[in-house]
Amino acid sequence: MAMTPQARFDLHSYNTFGLMATADWGMAFNSLEQLQAIIQDQRWANMPRLVLGGGSNVLFTADYAGLVLLNRLQGIAIEECDTGWCLQVAAGESWPGLVEETLRRQIPGLENLALIPGTVGAAPVQNIGAYGVELCQYCCHVDALELASGTVVRIPAAECGFGYRESHFKHQWRHSHIIIGVGLFLPKAWQPQIGYGPLRELGDNPSAVQIYQTVCRVRREKLPQPEEFGNAGSFFKNPTVTPDIAARLARHYPSMPQFPQSDGRVKLAAGWLIDQAGLKGYTVGRASVHQQQALVLINLGGASAQDVIQLATTVRERVLTQFAIELEPEVRFIGRTGDTSLREISR
Repeated sequence: MAMTPQARFDLHSYNTFGLMATADWGMAFNSLEQLQAIIQDQRWANMPRLVLGGGSNVLFTADYAGLVLLNRLQGIAIEECDTGWCLQVAAGESWPGLVEETLRRQIPGLENLALIPGTVGAAPVQNIGAYGVELCQYCCHVDALELASGTVVRIPAAECGFGYRESHFKHQWRHSHIIIGVGLFLPKAWQPQIGYGPLRELGDNPSAVQIYQTVCRVRREKLPQPEEFGNAGSFFKNPTVTPDIAARLARHYPSMPQFPQSDGRVKLAAGWLIDQAGLKGYTVGRASVHQQQALVLINLGGASAQDVIQLATTVRERVLTQFAIELEPEVRFIGRTGDTSLREISR
């Protein structure tokens, strides 16, 4: 792709929902120097700016009136020490590819996070997680271009504001920093994390490869591939509630999955709530709740952003009515000039 941004940049191929949208301008960068040059160019200084990796967690609600930058930085460096492995990974690398590469090198730790779509640079933004493991457990730092100074800063993980599908990069730093690399430490003192779902069936001491293969199998069985049906993975976060609320719900719904958290709260399964609300297969226009995994909203082909927005609004309202629990989207909503929310656009 040319160094100069392209006008009327087609975003259809850069969002896994497969929604039709354009940006006023767009380009890919594959070096820090290219990124710094475009950031410093005054022609683009005063317009909205959005950095995309794999586009696997965004929903374009309108054409984007700004500059879209596609992060294509590449490189994986691995150093072994006495206690583990230090990884320095460029932000444009594929996350599923990184997990596969570590296991190929017999480095365990990331196997529970197999097949999560997107790039390594997007992983800290959401603090990605699955099957009892989150990125923050292994992240030691994030390298980012600080836009105000034009320099690269190394931010320790403890300062990134990591929470459940949260970080400072998702909120207060989203317009001030562009992630260019992630540092991970994978310890040799590895313990299998098998407390969730089908991983419990692997016995007491499965290998990292066995966990990886099981996670891949389950994800392929339950989650639609974007090539089949456009989607952004889990659309809603799993809600956490107080023990009192969890106990009340358990009395009414004895089969409701509940997962006690270290802070005393209890995590519920959003997909179960949506399923119990009778919404599997529920369709608005060309958008639908997936039949196998109710946590995923899919594009049946030709869906509009409004179809998805209306569907998501209905799902949230039905769950709120039945369970008195308000689901919060995990997907990032991008409006004409930047981030918006389901609450704002469904008013």
